[in-house]
Amino acid sequence: MDKLLYVAMSGAKQNMNALAVRGNNLANANTDGFKADMVQARAMQAFGEGMPTRVFAMTEQPSANFRSGPLKSTGRDLDIAVKDQGWIAVQDGKGGEAYTRSGSLRYDNTGLLTNERGTPVMGDNGPIVLPLPIEKVEIAQDGTISVRPMGATAEVIETVGRIKLVNPDHRQLMRGEDGLFRQINGEIAPSDLGVSIESGMIEGSNVNAVDEMVSLISLQRQFEMQVKMMKTAEENDRASASLMRIS
Repeated sequence: MDKLLYVAMSGAKQNMNALAVRGNNLANANTDGFKADMVQARAMQAFGEGMPTRVFAMTEQPSANFRSGPLKSTGRDLDIAVKDQGWIAVQDGKGGEAYTRSGSLRYDNTGLLTNERGTPVMGDNGPIVLPLPIEKVEIAQDGTISVRPMGATAEVIETVGRIKLVNPDHRQLMRGEDGLFRQINGEIAPSDLGVSIESGMIEGSNVNAVDEMVSLISLQRQFEMQVKMMKTAEENDRASASLMRIS
């Protein structure tokens, strides 16, 4: 009886974890550059004192879905989207390097180039700082940034840096709690000249809202089934106890 209860209990708990992952994906269906988390479940043997006779379910997040999201035209010079494979290097809150596909860029009153979350964009030699005041910013396909100083003529264009673009192996990437990706081994990915970007475009989320809704409904039904199994285990236990009292 306890085996049935243990399996149902652990299954219900893992269904709740999977619901959280799917719910987070659905909540980010309109987040630019977001990559949907994948989720899977498998049976695990419980080890402890005595013989390993218990099996429980475990939900895992093996990776993210790295499929490119749809490109949306904005016509804004500071909006960029990575073509096909590749990432934009940014500086995380601890001063380390991380990677994102979100390319809605802007600069503050010091000239520091950031994305829409305020995360500094990395260049070949650290965070990129634009020389203010400037009238126009152009970003080439290889990430090279050119600016026109305020009051300068149209033909005056100065190159001020290049956005660091990388293309590490997807199998080596892991999403952090801040939503940014990093290499599992903790190493910094080198610049990849093969990565190109499209100016005036933004990459949307690759979340399929319909698929996520179907998965949520399926997981909710599984959770209800696990709860019913726990109730059945309780009823069977009471019936067995009643029979023992009669005998």
